[in-house]
Amino acid sequence: MQKLSKHIYTVSEITQVIKSLLEEKVGEVWLEGEISNFKAAASGHFYFSLKDQGALILGAMFAHANKGLKFKLEDGLKVICFGKVDVYGPRGQYQIIVERIEPKGVGAQQFAFEQLKKKLDQEGLFDADHKKPLPQMPFTVGIVTSIKGAAVRDILQILKKGASCVDVILRSVRVQGEQAASEIAEAIADLNNLKNLDLIIVSRGGGSTEDLWSFNEEMVARAIYNSRLPVISAVGHQINTTLSDLVADVFVETPSAAAKIIVDKKNALLAQLAGFRYQLDFSINNTISDLKNRLTAFTHMLKSPRDYLFEKQQQIDELFSGLNYNMRHALELAAQRLNALIQRLEALSPLSILSRGYSLSVLMPQGSIVKDASSIKPGDKLKTVLHKGAFTSAVLEVFSDERNAKRFV
Repeated sequence: MQKLSKHIYTVSEITQVIKSLLEEKVGEVWLEGEISNFKAAASGHFYFSLKDQGALILGAMFAHANKGLKFKLEDGLKVICFGKVDVYGPRGQYQIIVERIEPKGVGAQQFAFEQLKKKLDQEGLFDADHKKPLPQMPFTVGIVTSIKGAAVRDILQILKKGASCVDVILRSVRVQGEQAASEIAEAIADLNNLKNLDLIIVSRGGGSTEDLWSFNEEMVARAIYNSRLPVISAVGHQINTTLSDLVADVFVETPSAAAKIIVDKKNALLAQLAGFRYQLDFSINNTISDLKNRLTAFTHMLKSPRDYLFEKQQQIDELFSGLNYNMRHALELAAQRLNALIQRLEALSPLSILSRGYSLSVLMPQGSIVKDASSIKPGDKLKTVLHKGAFTSAVLEVFSDERNAKRFV
């Protein structure tokens, strides 16, 4: 019996054989699957798995391949990738080395746009509360655009015609290409450092989605969001909305529309000033008219010095006449009161009593009035005063009791 010869492979050899077979029989392929176990290494390489309902394959995308990737790889994302099937010797695992990758069903660029839009929206970059109002009248405007493009010509032409009072500071940048986004962001930051600037316009003159992509870059969106000055986004397009449009305080579809906003503000301010001037003129005219009317009325009230003197003389005559009347009346009242007092005094006068038959005796020479018979004695001299005349006598007899005195009455 013939003995069969056999070849014994080492692990490395069999791995190399499998690798050669895969490279020969499979090679580069397009592969569809769902990403899982995604990891981004510090080296910049990406490692993940691609799976479907029945199988799983490891994947690797090295830094040189993923450097320009527009969207973010994450678990659950369905992708279509192109690469070479290979064997990773140290673990004896087959894998696909991915050179290109894009989301399934949508372009990579659009998918990147949607991813970034969602992220910025969640951070609040599109919130209306953050948007700043435009100044009532911007007198100095900064423009971020290409000096060679049509956008700057359109803006300057409209401002020159409709708002020549506005000063313009142009910050020329590239508006498409790899360096455009960083230049635009830097220009916005530089204009914010100027003291007398009122407004910034970020603009370009239209183009395809790819041409406008710089205005979808995250650094541009954040530069607009962080601007202390109001920003108008005037990227020339009518179909797609860029992230710059969503972040800006105001966005318009064309550069001309941005310039027209400033012209309209100037016209509105002039109209407001005209209204104020009309109100001021109206108020001044009314005041002058009112003062004229009051002066005319006051003039009619004024009299000549002669008429004024005659009037005062008449007033003096009236006052004098009234004074005489009041004095006569006061004297008459005083006379009446005096007569009444005289009559009262006369009624109380001793002479009045004497006229009714009474007499008054005075002890002589003392002169004291005799009121009581006990105050005199026989031989005293008395002076008796009558209503008419008087006489002297000597006391012959004194009756001190009232009974004896009545006999002589």
